[in-house]
Amino acid sequence: MLAFFISSSLLSTKKTSRNHRQVLANGGVAALAALAGSRIAFAGALAAAAADTWASEIGRHSRALPRLITNGKPVPAGTDGGMTLLGTTAGIAGAGLIAALSYVLGQRGAQAIAIAGFLGMIVDSLLGATVQGKVRWMDNDAVNLAATLTGAACAALIA
Repeated sequence: MLAFFISSSLLSTKKTSRNHRQVLANGGVAALAALAGSRIAFAGALAAAAADTWASEIGRHSRALPRLITNGKPVPAGTDGGMTLLGTTAGIAGAGLIAALSYVLGQRGAQAIAIAGFLGMIVDSLLGATVQGKVRWMDNDAVNLAATLTGAACAALIA
């Protein structure tokens, strides 16, 4: 968990304070998985959170315009659901870091964790492009929660 929070804080270019909804959205599923004793779901949730955060923070430095995940059309930087090759590669690296650390700490299933993190990032982008801001309660925190839940569930199902 420290690896996610430290790396995300270092990558963040915004000087904002986190509120309780953001912390719950990014760490709540992992915390519940840990309390339930599911290390694989814990790592999958964190891999999804890391992938999304790394993709957003590093992807914003891409020289290429992001493309909307749903139709591939170029969109302005910062558009929900917009993806760049740089950001996607960074997201994969973020999920990979969590998977590698999990493996080093004795958790088998590193491939499942990395795949789950990637899938969580994709779900985040799909929801961002389709429902975020269009459905009243579907804000960025709800999308992040869905992404970490996807990461946890996928890791548990794949492993």
